[in-house]
Parts: sequence; structure tokens; C-alpha cells
Amino acid sequence: MRKEITITAEPRDSRGKNEARRLRSKGSVPAVVYGGPSGPKPVAVSPKELTRILNSKTGHNTIFNLGLADAGNTPVMIVDWQYDPIKDSLLHVDLKRIDLTQRITVKVPIVTQGEPKGVKIQGGIHEIVTREIEIECLPNDIPEQFVVDVSELMIGQNIRIGQIEMGDSVRLISQPDTVVSHVVALRAEETPAAETAGESPAAGAPAAEPEVIKKGKKEEEGGGGEAAAPPKKK
Repeated sequence: MRKEITITAEPRDSRGKNEARRLRSKGSVPAVVYGGPSGPKPVAVSPKELTRILNSKTGHNTIFNLGLADAGNTPVMIVDWQYDPIKDSLLHVDLKRIDLTQRITVKVPIVTQGEPKGVKIQGGIHEIVTREIEIECLPNDIPEQFVVDVSELMIGQNIRIGQIEMGDSVRLISQPDTVVSHVVALRAEETPAAETAGESPAAGAPAAEPEVIKKGKKEEEGGGGEAAAPPKKK
């Protein structure tokens, strides 16, 4: 999404760790601008302004102007960035020049809205499976987000990417049958009572011999079995 934001960048000639440390000590971070006929160009930019863009609603999909003294204002997007794992501050940024007349491919976040009936009424669990959609569109047509209403979902039901409404200028890149979210039932916990409620024995368990022994005794006591063979004469 295009924003009327301009961030000033300063060209830099040297590279390496020492140069990066020097820039950070002055309150800047190293960056490289890619794309277009000009080729890659190393620059120094303000980390605070870029962090503000990354933390905005449009995030890295924000198209803003990069102001260079030798090239004027150029529309760019943030395509890659690195954070310090300890200080949580920007270390390096990659920017891409954007031609506002050419379609580009971007990933847009999905936001669910409402509480599913399968959760409120049936006691199920709402699970979010996919959190962003890949689309193709003109730079000025990039949506901020896709809002999906999940309030009518019952247990066993889901919403897929192909069901989300998109503008006429947007072409879906993600697979349309990809599940966005669904409602599933809680798994019943196993209890000792369930094991004695007429469940079949585990496969491979040996037969209970006492039943056979009892049957033999009953036949002997009742005399209901076959007559014993007479002893052989010597």
C-alpha cells in the first residue's frame, strides 16, 4: 500500500563491519536498494523511521519514498531486514525499487473476526491454520489485510482461501483450497471407566484360560460330557 512517507537516505561508498559500526554509532543503519536499471546502491538510512514502518498496519508491504540527493524520490518497499537478537534493533535493511505501473507479488496478513458458534455453543476450539495470503496486484492496490468472519463456523467446518473476497485487480497466488481456520472438537480424555465399559481387549492379548477350566469342571460335575472310554483288558 502506497503511503505519503519520505525517508532520506545518504549514499555510502565503503562496506564492511567497521563501516556498519560507524553508521550505527551515528544513528543510521546500512541498507541496499535493489531493482530497476540503476542496479544495487548502498545507502544509510534512519532505523527509527524504518522500524516505524515495519510496525505499522501495512508493515513491510508499505510503499514509501526514499529520498536520495542524486536520484530524487524513489518508491521502495522493505524486502528483507535483520535485527540484533539482544538489543532488538535494526542492523541491516534491503529495499526494492517499485514501478507503480507494474504488478508485484506480495503476502498480505489474514485477520479473523468474531467468535465461532462451534466454540460458544458446542464447546469446540477455533484454530487458525494460515495467517497470510500471497497475491499479485498493482502496488497501489495492495490491501492492508484480509478480514475473515468466522462467527458461523460449527465443529467440523472451515474457511478456505478461495472463499475470501478480493478486488477485481487482485489475482490469487496461494492455493484456493488452503484452510484459513477451522473449528475442532475437544479430545475426550481416557479414563479407567472407559476401559471397563465393554471395550474389546487389546489385539494380541492371550485368551483367559480360567473360563476353559471352569467349563471342564462343570461338564465333569454334571456328567454331561462324553462317556469315558473303558479300560483295556490285559
